[in-house]
Amino acid sequence: MVKPQMKKAIWVVWLLVVPPGMWAAYVFYPPSVSGDKLDVFAFLFLMSIVASMPMVINKTSVFLIQWVSLAVFLTFGLFVEMVLAQVAIAVLMVRLRLQKNDWFRLPLNSLMFFMVSLLSGIIFYALGGVHGTSLMEHQSSMLLAALYEFVSFALNHVMLTMVIILVYKEKGPFFGEDFVWEAVVTILTFPVGFVLYILYFEVGILSVLFIGVPFASLSIILNLYYSSEKINIYLQKAAEIGHQLAERLEVNQVMDLFAQKLMDMLPVDYAYLLEVVDANELELIIQMEEGQVTRVDEGSIANKDGVSGLVWATKKPVLFHSKKDWANINAGDIPEKVESILGVPIMRSNQVVGVLVLASNRTRAFEKSQLMIVDVLCSHFAIAVENAKHYEKTKEYSERCALTGLYNYRYFENLLSSEFEKLQNQERNRLSLILLDIDHFKMVNDTYGHQSGNEILSELANRLAGIIGCTGTVARYGGEEFVVLLPEMEKAEAFKLAEQIRLMIANRPFLLNHNLELDRKELLVGITASIGVATAPHDAEDSLALIRHADRALYVGAKRSGRNRVAEYVK
Repeated sequence: MVKPQMKKAIWVVWLLVVPPGMWAAYVFYPPSVSGDKLDVFAFLFLMSIVASMPMVINKTSVFLIQWVSLAVFLTFGLFVEMVLAQVAIAVLMVRLRLQKNDWFRLPLNSLMFFMVSLLSGIIFYALGGVHGTSLMEHQSSMLLAALYEFVSFALNHVMLTMVIILVYKEKGPFFGEDFVWEAVVTILTFPVGFVLYILYFEVGILSVLFIGVPFASLSIILNLYYSSEKINIYLQKAAEIGHQLAERLEVNQVMDLFAQKLMDMLPVDYAYLLEVVDANELELIIQMEEGQVTRVDEGSIANKDGVSGLVWATKKPVLFHSKKDWANINAGDIPEKVESILGVPIMRSNQVVGVLVLASNRTRAFEKSQLMIVDVLCSHFAIAVENAKHYEKTKEYSERCALTGLYNYRYFENLLSSEFEKLQNQERNRLSLILLDIDHFKMVNDTYGHQSGNEILSELANRLAGIIGCTGTVARYGGEEFVVLLPEMEKAEAFKLAEQIRLMIANRPFLLNHNLELDRKELLVGITASIGVATAPHDAEDSLALIRHADRALYVGAKRSGRNRVAEYVK
């Protein structure tokens, strides 16, 4: 991002250098426009056409005017070449559809091309070069013209590197991809400039037509080639991202990776990921701004409301290059300064399961090829999310008790082993365990039925989860036994918490809807529980010992002492 002070400085330097420099070039290197002055306008038209077909390489616009510039310089001199180059710059800036924040690029490029033209021309004239003569009559001029083209290319690349470092504050290799492309373009077009210059002396203005049409075709071919290369690169990235998404086993991981990769790959300032909920509304689940991915909960969006609603309703992607293209659509929460918008439906089994909306502050920030790539990525994303959901559901079935929804014995056993490793590695200082058993639960089943017993187990599980919260982990240990694992909790605190649990059970009767009574009336049944508490490392040196000692406290200290009480393990 270029700072405002830098932008102002660029305009000031341009005013101080370019207008006076153009006047000086006119005075010291006056133009020689022989014949019909309309010939200059023909060259201007050709240069403008070439400038309107740039290629963007590494965020740098490369346009193929070197050959026209060479022919103009050799024919009409330095001043005319400088004027036509400045016009070509203006045409290029219009073609790129600069937004207000990027207007500084006009004086910046103008200044850069002015310096390249001026220094290259001065070196050419200083070595004895002349313009407006036949190269066949002055063989030395051919070598000087080649030197002029080389100096122009070298100066252009040096200044471009300086601009990237000083203005954009970016660093990159001096001989990067843009250097290679410009070198190739210069080598390919240098002979064309000579041919145009020689042919102009032979057939006049028709040379512009003879050379211009084939070269325009070459420019189109090069643009198509570069575009295909970009698409291939995007496709390779999309395939890599697809593999990475498939490797993620959790839905949140898939979503976070998808969002971050989009931000890295495309010129995105804002992005919104929405999910179809209950087949009748869109819900915003992820929002990306300024490179940060955040989870949000901002309600729903009605069908056909805003860009996302339009994509959902039509099941088709949309691409808007500027704000005027989507001015008639409700913007919703899209920031005011957004210009370009890309929206893609996320499809699964021919149904829209979500919508992705990308936005940029720049006009024409997204291309049709990028729309295609995002569409491919959304397909990978939909499959990855579906697989992750299946995995999480399968994992939940294997780790959760189907009746209570709490973690089961298998999960608890693994968690306890993991926590004990942390304790032994001094990542934890202490580990408390509460073991709970419902008193006379067999009598409850015999009196009210097993369905009533299940109701009590489910309700007790909900109450335990509510009390413990994020403090620890609650699991169904087996039958009517429950266990609570409490990292970093002192034994006294665990005992106090266990007493709170005991009172919650004893003082709040349980509602039974499915009982053995003939009239099936709702019943309130009071139950109690006995609880044992143990804490490592004071009470146990390994995980099995911790469970065994909590169990001993439960049966010896609580059950045998009359039940409905809490007991701690005592060595």
